[in-house]
Amino acid sequence: MPAYVIVQVKVNEPVEYEVYKSLTPASIQAYGGRFIVRGAAVETLEGSWAPGRLVVVEFPDVATAKTWWESEEYATAKAIRQRTAETEMILVDGFIPASL
Repeated sequence: MPAYVIVQVKVNEPVEYEVYKSLTPASIQAYGGRFIVRGAAVETLEGSWAPGRLVVVEFPDVATAKTWWESEEYATAKAIRQRTAETEMILVDGFIPASL
């Protein structure tokens, strides 16, 4: 079942964060992941949630997403993100309907 890493980011160091953005795609692809949303405009339809930057990454399953997050391939980029931005990140199972 697909799994999704959903990230809300407040970038504090934009120049250095660009390095993070350049390093991350290869690490995601190495684990079969792909961007679904990557920093596009956000419009709040209900409530007060108003993330400035939102990212959604799809992985084949939860185990693969966790392996990516803990991987050497992502380690350098992750350290840059953690130093240059405030991040809220969750991992959630996707949904495959029993029948259409």
